[in-house]
Amino acid sequence: METYSKVYNIEKHDISNAGTIASLTKRELKRRGLTREFVKKVTIGLYEAEINVVIHSYGGNVSLDITDEYIEIIFKDTGPGIDSIDEAMTAGFSTASSLAIENGFGAGMGLPNIKAVSDEMLLTSSKEGTRLYLKFYIKSENYES
Repeated sequence: METYSKVYNIEKHDISNAGTIASLTKRELKRRGLTREFVKKVTIGLYEAEINVVIHSYGGNVSLDITDEYIEIIFKDTGPGIDSIDEAMTAGFSTASSLAIENGFGAGMGLPNIKAVSDEMLLTSSKEGTRLYLKFYIKSENYES
């Protein structure tokens, strides 16, 4: 199949649209005939990262490439950054705002969930912003038979 490449912008505090990118990607993965379990893994990773950009950053974007071999996702946002990546990777650790919590987010499980579902994850951060790289490998068993 052809490579599917998209770049989406993500707005700060745009909770009403959070999850749209995960939904659009889910549709493309299903169209390619990938298994429900594999699609779920990718969708969870995307959704959690998308929410993190919405509730923690000043906005950013995500670039998405789907090939026959892998799915590569790169989230980039602008500030304020993550003070301690080690702490942020701890289940239950949260710096979510009251707005995020009032909308049902901020339980501190986003990054641990992303790490659990992805094949590769690389997270870097500074006060200027955060970059999250994710990769999911597509194997023959990931296709519906």
